[in-house]
Amino acid sequence: MSTAELPATGLDLGRAVLPPVIGSPVERLDAVEKVTGRAVYAGDSRLPRMLYGAVVRSPHAAARIVSVDTSRAERLPGVHAVITGGDTAAVKWGAFRPDLYPLAIGRVRYVGDEVAAVAALDLETARRAAELIEVEYEVLPAVLSLDEALAEGAPLVHDDAPGNVAHEFGFDRGGADAWFDRSDVVVEGTWQSARQWHGSIETIGCTAEWTRDRVSLWVNTQTPFLARQRYATALGLPLRAVRVVQTEIGGGFGGKSGDDNTSVICAILARKAGRPVQLVNTREEEFLASRPRIPMRYTVRLGFTADGLVTAKDIEVIADNGAYTGKAQAVLGAATVRHDALFNYRAVRARSRLVYTNLEPTGAFRGFGNPSADWAVGQAWDLAAEKLGIDVPDLFLLNAVETGSVSPHNHKISSCELKQCISRAAGAIGWKAKRAERKPGRGLAMGVSVHVSGRRSFGDYDGSSAIVRLAEDGRATVIVGEGEIGTGARTTLAQIAAAELGLPVADVSVTRPDTDLTTHALGALASRVTYVAGNAVKQAAEQACTGLLEAASRQLDRPAAQLWVEDGVVHGPAGSNGEGPVSAPVGAVVRAELYRPGGEPIVGVGSFDNPSEFPDQSRYGNESGAYNFVAEAAEVEVDEATGAVRVLELAAVVDCGTVLNPPLAEGQVEGAIAQGLGMAVTERFDWQQGAPTRPNFSDYKLPTAGVMPKLHIEFADSYEPTGPFGAKGVGEIALDPVPSIIASAVADAVGVRVHELPITAEKIYWGMRDGERPAAEPGQDPPEERTPGPLDAEGGDLT
Repeated sequence: MSTAELPATGLDLGRAVLPPVIGSPVERLDAVEKVTGRAVYAGDSRLPRMLYGAVVRSPHAAARIVSVDTSRAERLPGVHAVITGGDTAAVKWGAFRPDLYPLAIGRVRYVGDEVAAVAALDLETARRAAELIEVEYEVLPAVLSLDEALAEGAPLVHDDAPGNVAHEFGFDRGGADAWFDRSDVVVEGTWQSARQWHGSIETIGCTAEWTRDRVSLWVNTQTPFLARQRYATALGLPLRAVRVVQTEIGGGFGGKSGDDNTSVICAILARKAGRPVQLVNTREEEFLASRPRIPMRYTVRLGFTADGLVTAKDIEVIADNGAYTGKAQAVLGAATVRHDALFNYRAVRARSRLVYTNLEPTGAFRGFGNPSADWAVGQAWDLAAEKLGIDVPDLFLLNAVETGSVSPHNHKISSCELKQCISRAAGAIGWKAKRAERKPGRGLAMGVSVHVSGRRSFGDYDGSSAIVRLAEDGRATVIVGEGEIGTGARTTLAQIAAAELGLPVADVSVTRPDTDLTTHALGALASRVTYVAGNAVKQAAEQACTGLLEAASRQLDRPAAQLWVEDGVVHGPAGSNGEGPVSAPVGAVVRAELYRPGGEPIVGVGSFDNPSEFPDQSRYGNESGAYNFVAEAAEVEVDEATGAVRVLELAAVVDCGTVLNPPLAEGQVEGAIAQGLGMAVTERFDWQQGAPTRPNFSDYKLPTAGVMPKLHIEFADSYEPTGPFGAKGVGEIALDPVPSIIASAVADAVGVRVHELPITAEKIYWGMRDGERPAAEPGQDPPEERTPGPLDAEGGDLT
């Protein structure tokens, strides 16, 4: 048998020959642990002599702290530590703009700001002690909206941010004015998105323990290594004094990426108490002090030729940062530039501002700015299709990017099946048939989106590293520091390693991140784990496989190039001297390699740095090595008597390259669509004096089974040349276009275009009646304001 005829070993695979385990419905490695309740989440951690923590939070949106009296709390039996801002290193921290103290010093800036904390023998005592802490405030004027914050002479949330602007940037690439002058059709509008909470099953939590001058933190963070860096800064410690171990995570969605104070406060409590401390957010605290999605006011202007070719795009984005920055700066950047990689714009212009308000800080959430961009830009494209008289899918197909396209920001598209996604989504929803037989109250819409597979945001690095170790029992261990956040990432990494090694997936284990023990990684963000970490694991497994075959070559007396591994056994052909074929279990080869004079372990080391560029201050640069795409279409039904909207069907076709594990990928798409529906139609809070009223799941309606439509989920036939076995990211993109599609479908159904999330029955009801709303009766809430409609080129209201 020639080498070319041998079964694949994982060393020479291309698109045409993929190992059977790639694309197979492999069961999750953690399935049994989770369904039997043995998985250890943040609140399940137990250490000897462990105490429990509670936090005192500001009831005011803006106030000066006059005094803090902790004496009554300290006298309460069972209390071991009480801390305030004076117990911290008084160092501000933050992912991009350091503006946050671990505990407030001098001022509080939003309802929920941490002022003091307590550690006690049990949780009830800790909470009782927190109630005994007396804080005297001098209430200050607050800015509770974007307009208030940007008003001339507005109170400053931070003295070093004039005009309450935390960050701003802009660009004009291609000369937008000239292209608008050449446009035959121009559409314009302003859309407002809203805060959205992650709604994870498990809240943010940490257990901290000090050993001499080092602190170990067991945290449900998505980004252990990045979190370690930030925690060290916040604690005023050298990096080597902090160890972060990832616990099981009950949902991340960006909300557990290490921008909140919980772990830092937990560490300070543990240091002062001299005992381990556990601090886990209550559900109410999760609503008050996590980092929900950033609300954005997004104004879009698009230009087209008469035959439908897009010419220019001009946007202004104002984002509500809340009181502290976290990752909001990066989210704003994504919302501003990424959408430009979808279509062949001749020119793009933008001005984006991140604005401080005295409201809860915002941050990363699945989609990372894309849903807010799609919410506005997607509807503008829908308006354009209507004005041009071109069906939306046809307009998309006319302008969509393809493999080899380069965006105005130098985003280089190395694989793209967007047009395939558009055509297949239209087919899956039955677009043509439904267009031919329109029904009263029914509406149809389509949206598209683009996402990254990792993004170069932190220094000039977006990489990962891994070690694969083969053991004498025939098993392999993948040592990697990437975070598993409930997506099944450890399972797909095990599949990649198994495919390279020729082992059953069941014989591959993947470690949990521990900054003391595992390889360096940036963590689960930007849909990067499969693409970036997958490449590192693949390289490490390939190196380990090479070592294995070289050892087997010495043991079996066959050239390494003629050996292959299949189902945990090394095989070789018949010898030239008449010997028969040879074989040996992987474990036997590894054992023989170890137990000999000068024996060595068989390990492989891999690393991968995203082939991308660090964007400049104007966000110019190829931010990711691979871009994934989606097209989604939805049909809705609107009750014309009440305005109630029901999503009947939703089709999603995703280009994520090779689908490594179809059930896991489908689960990601289903979950993303559910969160998109929540953002679109069910999730909202009322606010009073800067505080969300009724912060609980009874009033904050996450989408349930009753909201879910009939789903058609498909994956494009696609292959990313730089991805592990051709794979790209899949975790976020399916959420991105959902709110805009629902809004456009409502507009198609009843002619009402909603401009402010969520899309409520009330907004549709009053929209159908031209906004003629009655005045509020005494004692009743005032009627909702109707957001102004989009304007066309002549200034007319398109609605």
